[in-house]
Amino acid sequence: MERSLSNPSDRDAAFAALAAELSPVPPAEATVRPAIRTNDLLMLSGQVAFVGSELLAVGRLGDDIDIATGQACARQCAINLLGRIQEELGSLDDVAQVVKLTVFVASAPGFRDQSVVANGASGMFREILGDAGTHARSAVGVAELPLGTPVEVEAIIAVR
Repeated sequence: MERSLSNPSDRDAAFAALAAELSPVPPAEATVRPAIRTNDLLMLSGQVAFVGSELLAVGRLGDDIDIATGQACARQCAINLLGRIQEELGSLDDVAQVVKLTVFVASAPGFRDQSVVANGASGMFREILGDAGTHARSAVGVAELPLGTPVEVEAIIAVR
């Protein structure tokens, strides 16, 4: 069931309810920053489906990962992105709009449901941010992703 959160002050509270699913924000690598803010845009590096220090799943959609597991991985990537956004901005109330998500799906040859997998991430942004979580999106099939994760999601966020 999708919740519509019209009051932005509800965002942090709704996100806090997911606390059990949050992963510690990994430290930034020396050559890559996890987020860059320029004017009113926050560009976020791709997040994978870590729960704590473990990946939710390893493999490729259409081989050893089913669509439901892929959607759960995309959802977890979105949770990790929301955590990064909250860390960078101090509050999810400062999100004006999710502008764009790019969802990379490790796909076996012939797998064509990348957009269905990506719905796991899109739904999480809508659940927590309401209308501000609606976005443009690309869902891209790739041969492999870092650490064998089935899904990686990056985001562009408009901030207040």
